[in-house]
Amino acid sequence: MNKKASVLMMSVMILLAACSANQTKVSPIATTNSTPVAVATITPSPVPMATPVSTPVPAATTPAPEVVKKEYHMNKNYDIVPNDPNGNKKIVLLTFDDGPKEQAMNQALIDILKKHNAKAIFFLNGYRIKQKPELVKLIHNSGNPIGNHAWDHENLKSMTNEKIDQQVDDVQKIVKELTGESPVFFRPPFGSGNDYLKAKVKDNKMLYMTWSNGSLDWDMTNKNNDSGKVIENVMKQLHGGSNILMHELPWTVKALDTLLTKLEEQGYSFVDPNAIELEMK
Repeated sequence: MNKKASVLMMSVMILLAACSANQTKVSPIATTNSTPVAVATITPSPVPMATPVSTPVPAATTPAPEVVKKEYHMNKNYDIVPNDPNGNKKIVLLTFDDGPKEQAMNQALIDILKKHNAKAIFFLNGYRIKQKPELVKLIHNSGNPIGNHAWDHENLKSMTNEKIDQQVDDVQKIVKELTGESPVFFRPPFGSGNDYLKAKVKDNKMLYMTWSNGSLDWDMTNKNNDSGKVIENVMKQLHGGSNILMHELPWTVKALDTLLTKLEEQGYSFVDPNAIELEMK
């Protein structure tokens, strides 16, 4: 081959090599150090929360007092008698006078009554109510009715009409203020009264009563007392319809559980005072 042809051949080969290099050039591969591509984040639309609906709470109400059927009445001997002639006559009425005195005694009496499923009338004096108003509420809240025993423990029979009004009305007022209810039973101190007092009590829609079975616990003293004698005195006088007079006294509290047990053993039951009509027959 001549020299000129050799140079031409060499030039063609260089040109072809250059074209081949341009065709095989590859873009660089992304590595882990490459800048990340931003990805569009879709935020879900907030779901509306259900608005809580407040349920109206009924206002607290005071339960209506229990209505007790009037199944008994009191006769002129102050005994408690069933309205039905064929009704149970082996019944007694329990009463306690001259309180309220001490919380321990009141609570003990209430607990013993509850144990025997019994209720009693607590005849209270106004001056003692003023001294211990919290005990009036204790008795009332226990479900035992409060009776009016006059403001002072004095003989009402010899008082003026004006004084009798004060003795009765002031107790009605203070008990109503403390419990929301006025007494419906009245017992005069010493069982002593007069026609004006009886009319006054009736005008106040109360039942006037004394008793027909006395425990004689009031004749005992702190130094000379006998709970067994209290029981004996009641049992000696026991009869159908006995209206039993007792007092808030330590020896009476001590006697009460045994006394009620003995009465039950002899077939007697205890009258709910709320079941007694407020008219004497």
